[in-house]
Amino acid sequence: MDFSAEQLAQLLATGQRPLWLSNANLSGADLQGADLAGARLVRANLSRADLRAANLEGAELTYADLSTAQLDAANLAGASLAGGNLTDASLAGANAARADLSRATLANANFSMANVQAANFSESNLAGANLAGANLQHADLSETNLAGANLRGAD
Repeated sequence: MDFSAEQLAQLLATGQRPLWLSNANLSGADLQGADLAGARLVRANLSRADLRAANLEGAELTYADLSTAQLDAANLAGASLAGGNLTDASLAGANAARADLSRATLANANFSMANVQAANFSESNLAGANLAGANLQHADLSETNLAGANLRGAD
């Protein structure tokens, strides 16, 4: 399902929660600062989307495509991104505490200064990712590919 910018703005303005946008094509959408808490975005295409400072707390983004998406300062606390594609995504300063990123492709993603405390990265690919200064306390990194990842200053 494809959304025009106008249709998306109208949907967000309704205040209806949770939003059901599974399988939606939101590629390149401007969702900066949007309240998508609890939204269902399973298998949604959010590649190149601008989600800076968006609220995605508790959102279901399982198998979603967030490649090259901008998620700087976004709230992803408790969100599920399991099996998702976040290749080259930027999550600088994002809050992804307790997020499920298991089996996700996070190659070259930028998590600098992000809060990923107690997040689940098990079986994920973080090759080349930037985790400099990130809060990784209690994060599950079991069977995670960290080849070439920058962990400088990470807790």
